[in-house]
Amino acid sequence: MNMQNPTRFYLSLFVAVVLAYLTLPVVGQDSAPSADWTLSRLDSVGGHQTTKLGNPRIVGASPDQAMEFDGASAIVLDTNPLAELKQFTAEVVFRPVAGGAKEQRFVHFQEDGTENRLLFELRLIDGDRWFLDTFIKSGDGNYTQFADKFPHPLGPWYHAAVVMDGKTMRHFVNGVEEMATPVTFAPQKAGKTSIGVRLNRVSWYSGAVRRVRVTPRVLRPEEFLKP
Repeated sequence: MNMQNPTRFYLSLFVAVVLAYLTLPVVGQDSAPSADWTLSRLDSVGGHQTTKLGNPRIVGASPDQAMEFDGASAIVLDTNPLAELKQFTAEVVFRPVAGGAKEQRFVHFQEDGTENRLLFELRLIDGDRWFLDTFIKSGDGNYTQFADKFPHPLGPWYHAAVVMDGKTMRHFVNGVEEMATPVTFAPQKAGKTSIGVRLNRVSWYSGAVRRVRVTPRVLRPEEFLKP
């Protein structure tokens, strides 16, 4: 080591350390889910105590357990994983069944004190098919994606996602984009989540939900959960 010019040596060392730090991958809040809930217990979901409505039940065997709703049951959580998120990907793995209401709200995120919300909804058609209907209210904006041109058969497990990049709302079923809508969006604040019904106790869901995940960034379809 040539120490004839120690100042130059230590300056070079400092620059090398800074460059190495700047090239490290960023891992933290931007990439960690704000919620990753496996619905395998009735008393709590993701560490949050549940308020049970009716008689939801756990079905299946680990690791494929799910919460089943009979069209008159649901759970409510005193948390809103969308709070403060300018961008997000909200996902749900679910299985709708025959015999339910024509309109069903099966995941609902809403901030306290306002109507700002995100809804995952399904519409039954012809008794044996369904399509995804997603909705965001943000301030004065009401944005509906009514995907009636994309029917799906009842029976299998499905994955649905709403992706918000701050300017456009998109929704997907099993990784396929069905609709995209320009939006004027502001992040929600703290609030509540319901699974199996809308928070105001209307539009009950018939079927099962296995997992709900919210990630504070835009995910690519290949990064989505699998049904």
